[in-house]
Amino acid sequence: MSLQKEHETALKFFQRAIAVDPAFVYAYTLCGHEYVSNEDLDKAVACYRFALRLDERHYNAWYGLGTIYFRQEKYELAEYHFARALSINKTSSVLHTFLGMVLHANGKSAQALDMLGRASAMEPRNPQARFQRANILMKLERYNEARQELEKVRDHAPREASVHFLLGKVCKRLGRQETAMKHFLLALDLDPKDRNLVKAAIDRLDLAEGEGEEEEKF
Repeated sequence: MSLQKEHETALKFFQRAIAVDPAFVYAYTLCGHEYVSNEDLDKAVACYRFALRLDERHYNAWYGLGTIYFRQEKYELAEYHFARALSINKTSSVLHTFLGMVLHANGKSAQALDMLGRASAMEPRNPQARFQRANILMKLERYNEARQELEKVRDHAPREASVHFLLGKVCKRLGRQETAMKHFLLALDLDPKDRNLVKAAIDRLDLAEGEGEEEEKF
């Protein structure tokens, strides 16, 4: 069964649940998630909003709307919705992580680092929070702190190519070319589909800082 057909089957199941019980809040949210998976964002928004009309404390719907606005780069709206979700479920490491990401997108780097730090403290094995912290620290040119965060991520996800790629970039900034090369080669081995991006980073390894560099996303 194709992924598309799986989503369609799931939608029919949740819509049947709504027909049986029109006040079943979570079924609307689950429909919203399926519509997001199908890239039908307008219908997803409608489902999440209907869920909130039934129960304004249904944090999953606030979160769902936040993820859509984040994808659409409507960062102020995303921040509002993630914050509402977090005000209801204060112990969610995932919500702290997403709010931290959108705070950074809104130019609030200090608040973002604090939020992502809380996410890591709540769930030390949450690699996404540390990875996002490292990205922000690198952009703030706090390279040693970024390296420390990335090494902790690597310990939990040693075969994640994007972690090694970013470690390579950080080590280059710290003047540790040999270590940078090791991480770039590991990234290349773990995820060959991004070979052009990694090979370009390797080719620039001996260039002066900033020379020939562009913003790279793995």
